Amino acid sequence: MTVLILTTDEDVTADMVVLRLHEASVPVVRLDPADLTSGVALSGEYVQGVSRGHLSVNGRLVSMNGLRSVWVRRPGVAAARAAQPSDWLSEESSQALYGMLRGTDARWMNHPDAARQARHKPWQLRLAQRSGLAVPATLITTFPQAAREFAERFPDLVVKPVSGAHPQEPPRAVPTSRVAPDADFAAVAFGPTLLQRRVAKRADIRLTVVGGTLLAARKPVHPDAHPDDVDVRFAPSVSPWLAADVPPRVAEAVLTYMKDAELAYGAFDFAEDADGIWWFLECNQSGQFGFVEMDTGQPIAEAIADWLATGTAQGRSYVNGGRSTTR
Repeated sequence: MTVLILTTDEDVTADMVVLRLHEASVPVVRLDPADLTSGVALSGEYVQGVSRGHLSVNGRLVSMNGLRSVWVRRPGVAAARAAQPSDWLSEESSQALYGMLRGTDARWMNHPDAARQARHKPWQLRLAQRSGLAVPATLITTFPQAAREFAERFPDLVVKPVSGAHPQEPPRAVPTSRVAPDADFAAVAFGPTLLQRRVAKRADIRLTVVGGTLLAARKPVHPDAHPDDVDVRFAPSVSPWLAADVPPRVAEAVLTYMKDAELAYGAFDFAEDADGIWWFLECNQSGQFGFVEMDTGQPIAEAIADWLATGTAQGRSYVNGGRSTTR
């Protein structure tokens, strides 16, 4: 049985998992949907109640019915590198590839339907609340007056994008920024704006979840850090990430979140305050983990490889389905 990894050629994070799979002698095929019709070919046949499909990746033929698992890591746009690319060809190629893969018995990390839903920040915040996680007071609005009233209730705010990275090529990360005390919020009317109470944090937490395995890392905030340095990705720091224990209540809530979100993998970001409370910021369903593994030595790539290499079909429908199973 083969593991299929859908990601770009330059994904060094996926390289770490591929190495672990090779060490375990698990057959693995790496495919970027962008290469469809140029180095990658597919075929699916549905005849007399029997379906079969095949992928050809750089001359290697793989049976879709022989797939053990599919890791949707960071795939490119289908057929983007075809000889004559077009939106039509990309849509046709995406429908063909993902439609055939959905018909297999492979388990997913993460299923495209679940991953698409999990990207939505408002949905994340509500699910985190229902799961029992602490969520900072948050407002998403295009009403300037609502923003002003929210700022009166919570004078110390940050602003962040609702969707995440700016969709340029390559995508550009948009930092979380502190809101100036004299902000008038008039520009809120021109686009949805996410305002959130700033957590006076003593540490940043990255919690990587692989199936039922929780691996937490903690980066202490420097005592002299400027209050405006709210985004750990851009804040100056000499402290490495350190392995950390997960509070039992947080662990229970996170596993509830993962179950309800129907995710096999999630990278959670928390802000730890002076009282030790972990405040939920977001869950990235395809978040990076290499930097954490390099600092902490935590076996995240190994955990992903083990998940991909073991188990059988999940046998469930996603997002709004009625069937259920365990992971």
